[in-house]
Amino acid sequence: MQKQTPGPEQNADTEFDPDADRLREECGVFGIFGHPDAAAITALGLHALQHRGQEAAGIVSFDGKRFHSERRLGLVGDAFARREIIDRLPGNSAIGHVRYSTTGETILRNVQPLFAELNAGGFAIGHNGNLTNGVKLRRDLVNEGAMMQSTTDTEVILHLVARARRNRFIDRFVEGLRQLEGAYAFVGMTNKKLVGARDPLGIRPLVYGTLDGCPILASETCALDIIGAKYVRDIENGEVVIFDEDGAQSHKPFPPMAARPCIFEYIYFSRPDSIVGGRSVYDVRKTMGAELAREAPALADVIVPVPDSGVPAAIGFAQASGIPYELGIIRNHYVGRTFIQPTQSIRDQGVRLKHSANRAVVSGKRIVLVDDSIVRGTTSRKIVQMMRDAGAKEVHFRIASPPITHPDYYGIDTPERDKLLAATHDLEGMRQFIGADTLAFLSVDGIYRAMGFEKRDPVRPQFTDHCFTGDYPTTLTDQGAQDASPRQLSLLAEAI
Repeated sequence: MQKQTPGPEQNADTEFDPDADRLREECGVFGIFGHPDAAAITALGLHALQHRGQEAAGIVSFDGKRFHSERRLGLVGDAFARREIIDRLPGNSAIGHVRYSTTGETILRNVQPLFAELNAGGFAIGHNGNLTNGVKLRRDLVNEGAMMQSTTDTEVILHLVARARRNRFIDRFVEGLRQLEGAYAFVGMTNKKLVGARDPLGIRPLVYGTLDGCPILASETCALDIIGAKYVRDIENGEVVIFDEDGAQSHKPFPPMAARPCIFEYIYFSRPDSIVGGRSVYDVRKTMGAELAREAPALADVIVPVPDSGVPAAIGFAQASGIPYELGIIRNHYVGRTFIQPTQSIRDQGVRLKHSANRAVVSGKRIVLVDDSIVRGTTSRKIVQMMRDAGAKEVHFRIASPPITHPDYYGIDTPERDKLLAATHDLEGMRQFIGADTLAFLSVDGIYRAMGFEKRDPVRPQFTDHCFTGDYPTTLTDQGAQDASPRQLSLLAEAI
């Protein structure tokens, strides 16, 4: 039995924040080359990718002579809704970025795309992922005289490209990429090119599409769908693509490696209507729910999803179990993160601002709550209690992924390990903490079966799944140097 370590999650009644008990999305990138409405199309693409980052959004365009940049804190709809903002982004090429910070503060100078004037011309870039040697690279660059304008690891690639001793841009860009460790999907733009790159393991996603014959790069296919673009293919792991007036070029500068895409793209991050790695995210999540029903059945009257993330898995669980599916929890979509909570009594009701019990469905019933994951456990505990307050006879909790026992260093903002409920409690301890009658998680092999594999290959895993297994696929240089957590990877501190 694991040690039952008290932590901040056990003070949830006094410091409860529903948003703090979810995995934070990484970022989203978008780019288009050669289209007269480049900035407006980019804004629409970012709107489709809003789920990947809600802290800030930015667009950089090029009009044939100069670059134009608009970067704002807040949502895409707030930042780029007015026509006059788009009009300040002329040109037929543009790239954009939505951000949730995993390194660097939420301040305007960290909002991407970042831009720099290099000796060969301007270069703008946006990044989805996280560099596991970004702190070391930044420290080395600063010690060599580099002047950093932001506190985000994305700026490192600008300096590496600027210092590369090659003539062609592609060679300079690749020289910079060779020095990076970790996960990245880059979309960049010069005065002549649209550039995309994906890390050698393909941890973070990147897709290629076309609209009116113009190439597009985006984090997910849902960004293509919103503008009526045609999906062409995924950018391969370790691939660098260049689009210019002469067409498309593909470069593969890294030794061949088996791809290990992030399993959380399927469990949580990607939009359900996206196709990731040739798989429908919605269908995969339903299959995970069906696998969960087979592994951990429950005697119950109704299946209730925890909205919105648990909905597809709950549908799959209901179909596989034959138990009716009902909306026993109603989500309020109009509550923002900045809702005023002036008193302790209101803070105690925090979960009800976003979720309300559907008493007519729940009262007197044995219910199965289905969610995609448990992080700290505070929200799960509040929801279980809300179901009991609504008259639920029994509350069984089922999670359509394995227990999260290890933090992430590739762009997902997970808490420190001692704040992950599954890292400090065994299964019975977790059940007691959230207050459910029973608790069960989908197994690691169950996740792989849902993805179309018989089981996880213990020697060469098919996905990046370290949050469940502790099997990190790359070197963690910064962690070895300072034993820091993801939230301690503040590049601002390292630059002092």
